Amino acid sequence: MARKSPEVNAGSMADIAFLLLIFFLVTTTIETDSGINRKLPPLEELIDPPVIKERNIFTVVVNKNNMILVEEKLMDLSQVRSAAVKFLDNGGGIGEEACGYCEGDRDRSSSDNPEKAIISLKNDRETDYKVYISVQNELVAAYNQLRDREYIKKFPNDRMNFVEANKLYSDPRTSEKVKASLKPKLDEIKTMFPQKLSEAEPNKS
Repeated sequence: MARKSPEVNAGSMADIAFLLLIFFLVTTTIETDSGINRKLPPLEELIDPPVIKERNIFTVVVNKNNMILVEEKLMDLSQVRSAAVKFLDNGGGIGEEACGYCEGDRDRSSSDNPEKAIISLKNDRETDYKVYISVQNELVAAYNQLRDREYIKKFPNDRMNFVEANKLYSDPRTSEKVKASLKPKLDEIKTMFPQKLSEAEPNKS
């Protein structure tokens, strides 16, 4: 007499599968790319666009091989910030274009003053996203470095730099009284070193 093989009770398999599904839904993290926070200037119709001198433009290009070219010269990421600071703080202008607070070399072949200085960042469509963002962060950090310097010089009693003051101003928990005292200070420093970072259309490979 042949033995019958024991039957497997599959009644609870659906419950187990359902519990596993819930487990993976709860524990799995989905990575999302965060956007770049930028406040765009208001749209203005310019009948006669201003003439921009070549020496007032600081070109930064990231090619498809993730190589960084600053003013057509190969440069390491760690050098980008200092090069941008040198350009922005040059103060090479004379007469009405002179910069009284700049501490740079005052090279006549470089930027006249921070108000005229423009940084142009361009990448290739095959440029690695992380490299592009890293370069952009270094350029923004160059502006913040100079703004920090001037904020500390002008408002030493605040015992903080521009970045810290701006963070405090943007914090919703900060009182309106404190915000009112910070706003004119922040605006003054932004006027001294306006962030003119132009992002050009990527090259097509």
